[in-house]
Amino acid sequence: MQTGKVKFFNESKGFGFIVDDESNEEIFVHVTGLISSVIRENDSVSFEVTEGKRGLNAVNVRKV
Repeated sequence: MQTGKVKFFNESKGFGFIVDDESNEEIFVHVTGLISSVIRENDSVSFEVTEGKRGLNAVNVRKV
């Protein structure tokens, strides 16, 4: 599991971005990849990364 901080998450549109703690890379997150029911800007999260159609996607995202 990787860790990071939520940079942005739009609840009405159901997506956002997480900044990975190690690489500082922005990773796309969709509401379908959440284990925690809600994440908000600046939340610390753990997640796994999968390859999506347009790049990396965060999945199994949960608050830590």
